[in-house]
Amino acid sequence: MNWLTPIKRTFNGHNTSCFKKDLIAVNGFNEIMQYGGLDREVGERLFNLGILSKQIRYSAVCLHLDHARAYFNQEEWNKNLALRAYNIKNNITWISTGIIKDENLKKE
Repeated sequence: MNWLTPIKRTFNGHNTSCFKKDLIAVNGFNEIMQYGGLDREVGERLFNLGILSKQIRYSAVCLHLDHARAYFNQEEWNKNLALRAYNIKNNITWISTGIIKDENLKKE
């Protein structure tokens, strides 16, 4: 079923893994982002880098317990969506607000 699903591959923090070298290559999570797509954003940069994911929608067990999200903020959510759209459009792979804070230290 994973080959037939119409759902596109994504990088979701609830059921994801990657190689450490790949996460370091995109400088990790964007630390200026708050709740709302932080995991998807790092995954989109990995995709921009050429890292392919595997679709395991029908192969992995995942359970999410619904809960209140008092930390949700629509303004932050919209900012994160805009940042993700920019990264996709401009093929961004590296952010300066991740593991290494100074872009001058980026390894080419």
